Amino acid sequence: MNVALGGTFDPVHDGHHALFERAFSLGDVTVGLTSDSLAPKTRAVDRPVRDYETRKAALADELEPLAAAHDREFDIRTLHEPTGIATEPRFDALVVSPETVDGAERINELRVEDGLDPLQIEVVDHVMAEDGDRISSTRILNGEIDRHGNLTPAASGRQSE
Repeated sequence: MNVALGGTFDPVHDGHHALFERAFSLGDVTVGLTSDSLAPKTRAVDRPVRDYETRKAALADELEPLAAAHDREFDIRTLHEPTGIATEPRFDALVVSPETVDGAERINELRVEDGLDPLQIEVVDHVMAEDGDRISSTRILNGEIDRHGNLTPAASGRQSE
């Protein structure tokens, strides 16, 4: 099976890791990584994003051991538009998080319009931080949690006040 997923992945965290694990459990994986011009448009929160090459290197470091553990191949490609690579005929499945299901359904609509079979949509639930809220890149960059969802010392201090 050829599996697609996409995102900005900055920084990579355990929520992303859950997406990657599910994708590799299904087949070979192609990750669409948002271009520098697309990345700011894909987030609800305005925040800085590292450049494409830096994000790509960090993503590759994350994917290599997972691919090896599942005996799978992976590729990282640049996303220039939100529907990205998933509209290409070669894919069978798309791995998404709950907030991106609508986009996945739109991709399937485009595929059907183009005479392609719809993708199998695999929804991976959010991974929760130790405080019960979901792990997100924004929370990590705000210093609330680390990539694994552990509260940072600063956040722990705020919580006990």
